[in-house]
Formats: sequence, C-alpha cells, structure tokens
Amino acid sequence: MHSILKTVVAMACVIATNPLATAAEFKQGRVIESAEEFSVLSHKARIAPENAMLNERMQTLLPQLMAATDIDMWLVINREYAEDPVYYTLVPQPTFAARRTTMLVFHRNADGTVERLSVNRYPLGEPYESVWSGGDLDQQWQALADLIAERNPQRIGINVSRDWPVADGLTHGLQERLREVLSADLQQRLVSAEELVVRWVETRTPQEVAVYPQVVALARGVIAEAFSNKVITPGVTTTEDVAWFIRDRFAELQLPIWFMPYVTLQRAGNGCTDEQAFCGQAGHTIQRGDVIHTDVGICYLKLCTDTQELAYVLPFGTSEVPQELQDAMARGNLWQDHLTAAFKTGRSGNEVLEQTLLKSTEASLMSSTYTHPLGFYGHAPGPTIGMWDNQGPTPIRGDWPIYANTAYAIEGNVKVPLQMWDGQNVQIMLEQSAFFDGTAVTYLAGRQTQWHVIR
Repeated sequence: MHSILKTVVAMACVIATNPLATAAEFKQGRVIESAEEFSVLSHKARIAPENAMLNERMQTLLPQLMAATDIDMWLVINREYAEDPVYYTLVPQPTFAARRTTMLVFHRNADGTVERLSVNRYPLGEPYESVWSGGDLDQQWQALADLIAERNPQRIGINVSRDWPVADGLTHGLQERLREVLSADLQQRLVSAEELVVRWVETRTPQEVAVYPQVVALARGVIAEAFSNKVITPGVTTTEDVAWFIRDRFAELQLPIWFMPYVTLQRAGNGCTDEQAFCGQAGHTIQRGDVIHTDVGICYLKLCTDTQELAYVLPFGTSEVPQELQDAMARGNLWQDHLTAAFKTGRSGNEVLEQTLLKSTEASLMSSTYTHPLGFYGHAPGPTIGMWDNQGPTPIRGDWPIYANTAYAIEGNVKVPLQMWDGQNVQIMLEQSAFFDGTAVTYLAGRQTQWHVIR
C-alpha cells in the first residue's frame, strides 16, 4: 500500500541530494478545503452510532481482551463527581455521570463469553443486565459481594495502577469499601486491571475505523478554513484571532475540543536555533512572508483527533510557495515515512523511536519525534514514541508494545535552514491522525503534503 515505505533509504538519498524533491513524491497526501465537505450529526443522531460501536466492542473486543489479559472478572466502580477515566467508554449514551455509586461487573464465562452486569440504583439498560436496583448503599455493596462470591472468579481486575492514570480510577475509599465486603479469600484474588484497561482504550474496532476518517477530516477542514483569506487578512489578523476562529468554528459545528487551539508564526529574523524545542511565536499580527502553524484537537462520536498543519502567507507580487519551503515540507513528510515504516507489531514505542532516529540521521534530517496514541482520548494510553523533551527511551509507557488495530497522532518536526531566510531554520511541525492495522500505517484522512496558502 505504501511504496514509499519499501524504499525509505533510497528516498532519503534522493531528498538529501536533490533539494528540489517535492510533495508529489509522497503518498497519502490529501487536500481538504473546508469542513463543509463533511456532515456532522446532531447530538440526538449521534446516540445510535455511538451505542452501536459500544455494543460491537462489548460483544467482540472485550471477551478477547479479558482472555488475553487473564482477567476472569473486571470491576469498574465509581461515583458521581469522581468518575473512573474508563467509565464513559463503557456506558451507553446519553450518559453524563455515574449516578450515586455505579458498579459495572464483567464476568468471563467458561465458553469465553462475557456477562455485562450492573449493580446500580438506576439501571443502565443495554448492553447491561441489571442484577440489583433500589435499596440503600449498604445493600448495594452486599449485592456486589454476593454476586462476586456466586461467580467465584479466580482473578478479579480492579482499576488501580501506579503508572497508567487511565487505569487508576478506583478511588481509595471505594477500594477500602470493596475489601470490607469481600471474604479474605476473594480479597487475595484482586489484581490490577491496568493491562486490560490500556488494551481496551487503545484498540479500535471495524465500526470505529469506518467513521474515524470523517472525524479527522472535519478537524482538517476547519484548519483549511482558518488558513485562508476568508479568515486571515495579512497585516491585520493576529494569531489569536485565528485560534479563536478555530474554537468558535468547532463550537458552531457542535464538535467539542479537548484543548484550546493555538496558532503560532515563524518569520525571517525571529530566530530558530538548532537547540530550540519549538520556534513558533504567538501574540503577533500575521504578515506577508510568514509561516503559520496550528495545533487542534476535537472529539466526535467518542473518537478524538490531534492535528498540526502549516500555511504560508504569500509576499506581495508572488503567486507560488517558494521551492525552499516546498522542499522543507517534503523533508517533514520524509520524517513521517521513517516513523511509520518503523511500526511493527510487538515492537515497543522506544524501539520505534530508535529506528526512526536512525533513519533520520542517515537522511541528515534534524528531526524530533513525539508521537502518541489516539482514540477515546487525544493523549491516549499505549506506546509513547518519543517526547518533545526526551528523544531517548521513555520508561514504562515507551516499553509498551505496538498492537494491531490502534491509532496514533504521527507527531514531530524537522528543522530546515532556508537561504531565503539567510540560513535561519524553519521548523516544519506536522501531526496527522493515522491507523495501524498490524501491517501498515494509513492516515485516516490523508496528510498534509502541500502548504495552505494565504494570498
């Protein structure tokens, strides 16, 4: 699927020796002009597909993961105002909180199927069977204890973890209460469910993969709108104006953001040393000749994106992006290809980083890699592949292996000196959402290989 991935070293030589290598040589480039190209469901209309995706996960994915992680029963217990981070990935919509004390119980049967049970004052409905409702809190805890004793699981997973926040949702008070109602024998069977939680959150199902391109395309479409003359008037518009346009545009589309969008610029004379982590500056009026960068993230249909793209403001009297900048973008795309070529099932995030750095060094790329998983969260659990302030191994999270059917923000940058800027670096900061199927990495809505242009 990616011919470029089979010729990475050869392409590295082409780029290193041919300064005119362009985006045309890179695969999966896609130009999206507006979010208007894509439909957005109303909040009411989102409920059915979100619940269909949840049911698919419950029926097909959860039994596989519980078997793979050797968990016989998984308890997710939380309260209103202190919801477990994984709670909203497990409950049907519309759900806005854990009402009072909410107890979810997943029990793996001998035939491999998983019972989905609730012990709640307020039944949840599908995909859960209510085994208790009503009564007071003491009765609820006793009902949970009786259920556990009746099923007699050998390994009972609870959400406690030192290293993974997403798997550490069982509060101290609830854990104490759980232990109080269990026999000494059952208490000894409690184990951390962190591996199950991380695998559950990081794994994407076929239905999710089907809709994910639309989610990512909407994010890219809003960036395209922002990086246009419909929004930017050179000499007038500020970086903050563009950032707030992006935020307001997502609000108009009823697409929640998971962080405040930001916009920065680079220009000749502002400096961008080899040692600087990031060269973009905010708080300026956009001028002709500027390079503009944005970073945005939305969540839609429970799936989150993380996207960074670049634009160039044409100087007066010009009509094309300078070849030097086109070449710089191509070098950023080459770095992406080094990274995605390093993805291999079972390889750790640290090993992927090591391979990427090796190829980038061979191609004389001044690169930095800080890639992370995507899914129910923008910064999702799974293998960390470098960090902006650490281009070496990351303990624990960097040791996590790459699994098939996982999504990532392919994030990082390269610095390229420009003759047009008297040798000053331009920093090509790119981030595009992608899916790894176990064999190859595919960008969910294409990737930027061409500059956005403000005329």
